[in-house]
Amino acid sequence: TIGRILAQKLNNSYFLDTDNLIENFENRTISKIFEEDGEEYFREAEKRVFEWIKENVKNSVISTGGGLPIFVKNINTAGIVIYLKVKFEEIVKRLDEKEIQKRPLFRDLNKAKELFEKRDKIYTNLADYVIENRNIQESIEKILKKIEL
Repeated sequence: TIGRILAQKLNNSYFLDTDNLIENFENRTISKIFEEDGEEYFREAEKRVFEWIKENVKNSVISTGGGLPIFVKNINTAGIVIYLKVKFEEIVKRLDEKEIQKRPLFRDLNKAKELFEKRDKIYTNLADYVIENRNIQESIEKILKKIEL
């Protein structure tokens, strides 16, 4: 949601979601990719999508899946990296059962929390800016201020 609104506020900007791009390029859902080809294949698909974005996309707001910043080492070369930080418990509240089923690594909440805690540190270190994501409007205003627009 924040990415879409941010792209609208930034003139001449587009919004892309890497998970949606992967599903379009693969012509199947992320759950199906994990089920049929495994996580390693999915990570390679993330890398291919990231390289495609770097080569073909300008002036865009890009929402990445949770693993992309972990498994793609040069993410900062694509532009400004903003981490929208949310507490794990808040993420769980925001997801309904259907959304959880779409996220293979989220089906076991204990493992998901462990993964979240590991990734949180990495995201914080990778990001140019960390924004506490409490509400949409406040987050957008903070982002626009950070990128000086």
